[in-house]
Amino acid sequence: MKKSIHPGYRQVVFQDISADYSFLTRSTVKTDETIQWEDGNEYPLVKVEISSASHPFYTGKQRVLSSGGRVDQFRRRYGGMAKGSKG
Repeated sequence: MKKSIHPGYRQVVFQDISADYSFLTRSTVKTDETIQWEDGNEYPLVKVEISSASHPFYTGKQRVLSSGGRVDQFRRRYGGMAKGSKG
């Protein structure tokens, strides 16, 4: 294998801001924030909006989509306004 072509991995804390969930893993992501982890050491911090703790697929709280399509919903909602009403 060639020397010095692989990225420099380091320990990083990813924090899901919507579920108040954090996990420590290895990553190459760059960040300026740090956080003190459970082991007392300070690690770089990356804030994410969604993780396995908040994603509907993993939590089982999926939204059920209505049976009508988007166009049908639009026509039901605004259908009467679009027909010849120039104001």
